[in-house]
Amino acid sequence: MTASKFDVLQGTLDLMVLKTLEALGRLHGYGIARRIEQVSDNRLSLNQGTIYPALVRLQKRGWVKAKWSTTPSKRRAKFYSLTRSGLKQMEKEAQKWKCIAGTMARVLAPPRKGGRDGTDTSHFRQVHGFLPRQPSESGSR
Repeated sequence: MTASKFDVLQGTLDLMVLKTLEALGRLHGYGIARRIEQVSDNRLSLNQGTIYPALVRLQKRGWVKAKWSTTPSKRRAKFYSLTRSGLKQMEKEAQKWKCIAGTMARVLAPPRKGGRDGTDTSHFRQVHGFLPRQPSESGSR
């Protein structure tokens, strides 16, 4: 499979930024973007028009704080770090995405017992009128 770049799914960038800051601590925006690209095996590409609006949004929500400092190459940059409320939000969002990923895994799972979606569908199909009901012993429905 060819490695191709993917668009960042709506709602995932904030979580990726928060998780990056939790893992690595204080970073400037460029460093955050490069780390997310690295972790994604370069399948994601984050430019300034993507990462900096996200950082401003997270800062306005109180989930990250920013402070101007000097980089190792003696350039001034804004460094971001996770706040306590950002850590709590990251934990909530991570749990939500784990549930979403689990749901997608079930939806995409190979079929079993005749279900195309990875689940046994006979009961569902019968209840919702997709299969004929078995006649009852009394002969009435």
